[in-house]
Amino acid sequence: MPKEQVIAKASREIHSKLEILLRSDNVSVLMGAGCSMAAGGVSLAAIPLQFEKLLLESGLKGTTVQPWLTLLYSAVHLLTGRSIGTAVDRKKSLDDFEKSTDKNKRWDSIGINIEEFLTRLHTWLAACIGDEIEISTTAAGKLKITKSNLERLIAEMTATLVRLCKLPITGKEAALEDHKRFLRKLLRRPLNLRRASLFTLNYDTLLEQAADGEGIILLNGFVGSLARNFRPESFDHDFYFPGDTTEGKVHRLERVLHLYKVHGSLTWKRVEPSWNNPYGVEEIPLRGANPDEDVLVYPTPLKYGEVLGFPYSELFRRFANNVVRPQSVLFVLGYSFGDEHVNAIIRQALAIPSFNLVIVNPNASGDFVSKVEAAGDKRIWIVRGWDLGTFSGFVQQLMPDLDDEESLKRIIDTYNRARR
Repeated sequence: MPKEQVIAKASREIHSKLEILLRSDNVSVLMGAGCSMAAGGVSLAAIPLQFEKLLLESGLKGTTVQPWLTLLYSAVHLLTGRSIGTAVDRKKSLDDFEKSTDKNKRWDSIGINIEEFLTRLHTWLAACIGDEIEISTTAAGKLKITKSNLERLIAEMTATLVRLCKLPITGKEAALEDHKRFLRKLLRRPLNLRRASLFTLNYDTLLEQAADGEGIILLNGFVGSLARNFRPESFDHDFYFPGDTTEGKVHRLERVLHLYKVHGSLTWKRVEPSWNNPYGVEEIPLRGANPDEDVLVYPTPLKYGEVLGFPYSELFRRFANNVVRPQSVLFVLGYSFGDEHVNAIIRQALAIPSFNLVIVNPNASGDFVSKVEAAGDKRIWIVRGWDLGTFSGFVQQLMPDLDDEESLKRIIDTYNRARR
């Protein structure tokens, strides 16, 4: 059977199953870095070329290297035991790579997770009582770190992360249409069901931009008109049309979804706690996000098993409570199962008979995926491949529209005709 027919047949079968799952009482979506790739996003599983290039541009002038940049490569060597050279060496390698005409050549990225690395740097900073601290590992011995250089490295890496998360990048704006289409299809679910909940591990604002473009209200835990402060109780709020007083009925507003940014956001800012903002977290407009400000774009746990700091503890609690409800389905899109806190919650949900799990990832692999796949559980669906396993492929080819997307076209056409 030709490849196109195989894909079409698989698409129809999955489409039919997904239609049933989308009608479950409790639908949640977990989104990882793969959902942002088409818009110019990068994976944080290793320090990508774009990230290192920006750091080199900031900390290297000719052959003069800023102390914080030297600390970066020394810290990587300390933690991994791998010698990757100096900042000058890396800059030369990067220049040679960008000039190369060999399409098969791959960049030798720094193989360390950015989030885990930032977390480790924060751990060292918290332990630095004086002006410096000495760190030792079995991998590469000892390293003396000056507090000021450590603070500067954290600031530079955070600012660079913010810049890379401002999506979509120029030339990739069309990718936002898939996020809009995805939200529209979620909103097609019957109103008598619980509202769908979006849990994202990404720092970017693609979902917020898509919602704004579609006129969708996102309940994201922040309240206020001028000052947007984090108040987790607002996750329990909802919107209704005024009821018919003669019949005592109320009708729920259709275009509303819940959004939980589990790892934080580039629009979150840490501020001094106050009576109006007891948790010290404020939401700022994207256009006002300053990379040099103290933004909350990384998780605070030092390692799995330690206590999560607020607001992350509250967001993880909400995620855990959501997926263990009866008749729940979790769509996992573009996530590579690299966060053990998240994985533990999904494992817990799998113990519930009515729970269903749909994993969509072009390269779905790793220990977690291997184990759940080996179980042969019919409640677990795994969609792989670059045709159907991407966020775009899932939204455009697999995700059913419970109210038929043609109805939207008819509405828009009628509206445009009425304006003439």
